[in-house]
Amino acid sequence: MGVAPRLAALTENVLGSPPPLRLRAWDGSEAGPSGGPVLVVRSRRALRRLLYRPGELGLARAWVAGEIDVDGDLYQALSVLADVVWDRADGESVPRTRLLSALPEALSLAGPLPLPVRPPREEDRRRSGRAHTQRRDRRAISHHYDVGNDFYELVLGPSMVYSCAVWGPETADLQDAQAAKLDLICRKLGLRPGQRLLDVGCGWGSLVLHAAQHHGVRAVGVTLSVEQAEYARERVAKEDLTDRVEIRVQDYRQVTDGPFDAIASVGMAEHVGAARYQDYAERLFRLLRPGGRLLNHQIARRPLGDESSYRIDPFIDAYVFPDGELAPVGRTVAQLERAGLEVRDVESLREHYALTLRRWVRNLEQGWTQAVRLTSPGRARIWRLYMAASALQFERGRIGVNQVLAVRTPDSGAAGLPLRPRAWVELTS
Repeated sequence: MGVAPRLAALTENVLGSPPPLRLRAWDGSEAGPSGGPVLVVRSRRALRRLLYRPGELGLARAWVAGEIDVDGDLYQALSVLADVVWDRADGESVPRTRLLSALPEALSLAGPLPLPVRPPREEDRRRSGRAHTQRRDRRAISHHYDVGNDFYELVLGPSMVYSCAVWGPETADLQDAQAAKLDLICRKLGLRPGQRLLDVGCGWGSLVLHAAQHHGVRAVGVTLSVEQAEYARERVAKEDLTDRVEIRVQDYRQVTDGPFDAIASVGMAEHVGAARYQDYAERLFRLLRPGGRLLNHQIARRPLGDESSYRIDPFIDAYVFPDGELAPVGRTVAQLERAGLEVRDVESLREHYALTLRRWVRNLEQGWTQAVRLTSPGRARIWRLYMAASALQFERGRIGVNQVLAVRTPDSGAAGLPLRPRAWVELTS
């Protein structure tokens, strides 16, 4: 019997149902349903990884190492796998008895077991000490963002914006959708010439540049990524805005030169951590002048029945965003208000992020050879999997993204907002 039929039988023994995808093994044999994507197991090393680290981390290591792959539509394959593995109807893990009964066959297929297979070099294994100290946060940010500006240019396109775009019914171009998002933020913040803007986690400088060019503000952008800061400073100099835009390699906890008229935090708060979030909110409150506005753009997860059971996704934690944490939007709103801010508007952009991610995946796939050259095969595989899987997560409503507008309301109570706040938005959809 070929390897693939044995793998199919093993999968059915573990899951309690036939494999959802056709399997192709390292000996060329195939088994399982036809007519859709094929899960390719290129090496018995993939099984060894699963034996040493059962579950998502073992699968992730095999994927990054190129020992498993998908032949066909990646989105369709991930959707099918989610239906039968990650979204199991009973919500329960595989019974221990099934795992034990499958172990002899798994050992036989994996072959003689040497020492554990070394994890791919792209895995973050440098962490030590308490999470979300300034030193550890710098390392986590460097792991994700300091992988080459050329690589990010390929994925993100000319806008160099690494957060959810805003799409209208006639928007077809990613750059236009990102420009719409940047201007939406500026209008929500009510930016006017001469005001001071702080962009917390400024990335490659796109928002501060847009705000200075189109709204006349003086802007400070802070990031922990040295590569991002160098790129952003070059953009500022090229646009002759060095007198109005400053880019710093600085932790938000080190910013002391307030007050600011407005603060934007776009795709940064996911790195703060639950234990530090209240302090984050309070620091931003203190940096705002009375009447100043905060725009907090943040990915959110759906709340769990038992919040103590929340665990960081092992693939994301090891390969994508070390120490990243997602919180329900309700908790975010509560903590911002506990810090003294008045939340005035919450807008969900969940579907917009799915559209954005699919464009990024398309850019990566179209420039695959160059992406591999700029980083590594493993890094390119990480980004393709995480962005495609995230797109499906947004489409299915498992995670969302929200723009929360809050004000440091002065004692007079005059927040300076329109009577109907959504009046600032020229709706395009």
